[in-house]
Amino acid sequence: MVEIDWFKFEDRDYDFPFYNKNPYIPKWGWIVLFLVFFIGFFLSISDKVYFAILGCIVFIVPVLYFLKWDYKAILRIPSSRDLLLVVALFVGYMIYAIVIGAVLDQVGIVSSGTVDPGSLGVMTLITSIFSVLGEEFIKFIPFMFFLRVIYKYSNNRKLSVIISVALVMLMFASIHAYNPIMFLFALCIQGFGSIFEFYGYIKTKNIMVSYLCHLLTDEFIFIIALLGFI
Repeated sequence: MVEIDWFKFEDRDYDFPFYNKNPYIPKWGWIVLFLVFFIGFFLSISDKVYFAILGCIVFIVPVLYFLKWDYKAILRIPSSRDLLLVVALFVGYMIYAIVIGAVLDQVGIVSSGTVDPGSLGVMTLITSIFSVLGEEFIKFIPFMFFLRVIYKYSNNRKLSVIISVALVMLMFASIHAYNPIMFLFALCIQGFGSIFEFYGYIKTKNIMVSYLCHLLTDEFIFIIALLGFI
């Protein structure tokens, strides 16, 4: 791989797994991961903490199996530098969401899924610890698949990453939408907004960084909803 294949902001200690046969996943392995994706998805969207925990297990164990149990390839304890990055990305996303939300509101595109404070409680905050990790794997598995397929035929790492991120953004927005108007809102907020989490992962190749950024965002929104600010 030549130098130009890396983005300048990427840390070079780790690379994305799977896309360049690092390690190799056979076709049956991708079928397993797609099954894992759908099973884990339905477990992760549950409001029951035990389903959310089970969803994490369903996601993590098969992925680690195909990584030959090299957990450091995707999950590592964040460094102090990583934690600063998490906070910066959280702040960046909140500013982005407020600005884009205001613009969408001006043109009549609003969310139909506003957080209902009456449905929130302490268990919501606890369940989110696991469900948000599940959501990161909901993005991670298709990202790795698209990256593998596109890189296989293009042999261009940067292009493969960009296209894969765009495809996953569309997918992630679609699972937050229930109608065409809601899709436009979800595309701008959850879809394009996930670029902050993607940046954290692409830079560090550590799902814990994107997870903590995502968790901080969701927990912050839940807390201010509980306090009656939204």
